[in-house]
Amino acid sequence: MINRRNFIKSTTVAAGILAFGLSAGMALAADPIVIKFSHVVAPNTPKGKGADKFKELAEKYTNGAVKVEIYPNSQLLKDKEELEALQLGAVQMLAPSLAKFGPLGIKEFEVFDLPYIFPDYDSLHKVTKGAVGKELLDKLGEKGIQGLAYWDNGFKIMSANSKINKPEDFLGLKLRIQSSKVLEAQMNALGAVPQVMAFSEVYQALQTGVVDGTENPPSNMYTQKMHEVQKFATLTNHGYLGYAVIVNKKFWDGLPQDVRASLTKAMDESTDYANGIAKEENDKALEAMKAAGTTQFHTLTDDELKTWRSTLAPVRKQMADRIGADLVKRTEAAAGTK
Repeated sequence: MINRRNFIKSTTVAAGILAFGLSAGMALAADPIVIKFSHVVAPNTPKGKGADKFKELAEKYTNGAVKVEIYPNSQLLKDKEELEALQLGAVQMLAPSLAKFGPLGIKEFEVFDLPYIFPDYDSLHKVTKGAVGKELLDKLGEKGIQGLAYWDNGFKIMSANSKINKPEDFLGLKLRIQSSKVLEAQMNALGAVPQVMAFSEVYQALQTGVVDGTENPPSNMYTQKMHEVQKFATLTNHGYLGYAVIVNKKFWDGLPQDVRASLTKAMDESTDYANGIAKEENDKALEAMKAAGTTQFHTLTDDELKTWRSTLAPVRKQMADRIGADLVKRTEAAAGTK
């Protein structure tokens, strides 16, 4: 539970510092502007490395006028606390998964959770770098949030402690998901029992049998050591996990124009870096888990893939009213989804 008194106090202090900086001129201020950047994954994931790259470039391009403090692995905030903390000004920057914005009231972001809507990274980037991606980031403004960029993690695979090669293998299994109506519908379509749970709690839940399995890109599965407590995994690549890099809008709008321009440049370059390494990082993580030998990985045959696609296809139609049928169609068109 977030301590609102502490958050409000932090916000007041931050506002005072910002006001002083604006009056004195940020570039000449004795104390740098501090950007607290919190995220929930390990430093050696695509997002973790992207955050570190942003810190490096932001401090370089502002000549030290900005200091970026990175808090990985839920050190500062857990999943459920992040967005409220950002809105209150207790942290300045986050990179939450896109599924987080549905519970915030922007259900359109759940289009990214739809199974098999993105055939590959190229098709995905036609959406995130195009009109649909910009439209969705712009919607965050009404929540006091400035959307800056999309960062990839990768395509998700399924894992469990029993064989899960076919959709019917999921019947009755408890599967951890993020809070997303689309992901809930996806698991229901497989006959599984969806369990919403904070990312930081997943390893222990898998280890103790609170849940039977989960879905993750290989990089998250490997860096959180989930492969040590999951006997089987299937390379379904059924869904995408990505992030939106966001900042408190009041804080962002209050920055001097030259500082904001330098941070925008740093964000553009760190985005290219993070998205450029995402597939490679996931491929490396998958090979490392295979080498560890604790998890048996199954690659789908063409016929098995067709079965997976047909089983999950109704989810797209089922969720169209919630997300917006027109948005789903425009996303499919941009991605070239069949």
